[in-house]
Amino acid sequence: MPSIKPKILFVVMEDWAFLSHRLPMARSARDSGFDVVIATRVSKHLPEIEAEGFRVVHMDFRRGDMNPFTELGTVIALIRLMRREKPDIVHNIALKAILDGSLAAMVSPVGYVVNSFTGMGAVFTGNLGLGLLRAILTNAFRLLMRRNNTRVIVQNDDDQAQLAALGIGRPSRTTKICGSGVDTTTFQPSPEPPGPVTVTMVSRLLWDKGISELMEAAQKLRDRGAAARIVIVGTPDPENPKSIDEATFMRWRSEGLVEFQGHRTDIAQVWAQSHIAVLPSYREGLPKSLLEGASCGRPMIATNVPGCRELVLDGINGLLVPARDAIELANAIERLSNDSTLRKKLGTEARRLVEQKYSDNVIKHETIKLYSELLGNPES
Repeated sequence: MPSIKPKILFVVMEDWAFLSHRLPMARSARDSGFDVVIATRVSKHLPEIEAEGFRVVHMDFRRGDMNPFTELGTVIALIRLMRREKPDIVHNIALKAILDGSLAAMVSPVGYVVNSFTGMGAVFTGNLGLGLLRAILTNAFRLLMRRNNTRVIVQNDDDQAQLAALGIGRPSRTTKICGSGVDTTTFQPSPEPPGPVTVTMVSRLLWDKGISELMEAAQKLRDRGAAARIVIVGTPDPENPKSIDEATFMRWRSEGLVEFQGHRTDIAQVWAQSHIAVLPSYREGLPKSLLEGASCGRPMIATNVPGCRELVLDGINGLLVPARDAIELANAIERLSNDSTLRKKLGTEARRLVEQKYSDNVIKHETIKLYSELLGNPES
């Protein structure tokens, strides 16, 4: 009789997030012999996901909705799915999927639960008057992450330390795997393009990505007569409560300080057309946009915050500046814009570190190793 494939169920809020960040992981699971099922909210990427040979189950996930009745409906739907599929591993991606997926797994016939904390989120990091919700979720995560069949993945040292301080997860069952990896074949170094020094940010347009500080820095650079060209690739995310509002976005576009290019899928070409990668975020898990820029040999400018400082080593592969500090951000942009030798030095090291620690081959190997250990087939 043919052997039965082990089954893995990925729980991801949005189909675009799966394609953008988790596709290599799912491919690796498939190529390692897993039957792969994706539970996600399907918007427009179903054909692309199914073309990979994955089964997709549409879930009516609501990222910005914390209504307990809505959440209960989501958990019940996941319970039904897990009882039908009986996965050997459930892999939940990001906070909301971790909560819903772990609750469902408690009363479902699943083998192991793997929870990837891709960042700690506003509930744990912001000052938004969410003290009661933070307390409730902290206690819930403590209980859920301490179950014997549960493992935790973090992307950076800061998040690992915060989870430990909160008592979430057991250190012996927590693994650091640095992000989702980057395809170093697609994202290859290229010579700097001709023309003015182009400083590019690839990101959703959210306040906590530091968009307003970049706009302020652009104004300061113009006032100084600096020749740097600032480009932002990305669009607002209306379902996210921290999205830039339409009025602000239109005002910024009309000011002409920054070139907004909207959504692009040719990100390797974006970096080929750029000199410097920038991300003045307030907190990250491990920023994929910077990883891709670094893989293309571009020096990075980022804020000295969790996630960013995991990747950007100040003076080695990029420059770190304080968060929410437009003056220091402008100074760093001006410094790198005026020093092609430094750009080349930092960019070369950026590529080297990606190849060593952050390539998708490295990340896929570490993830499959964890799956195999859970199923009793440890890789050498």
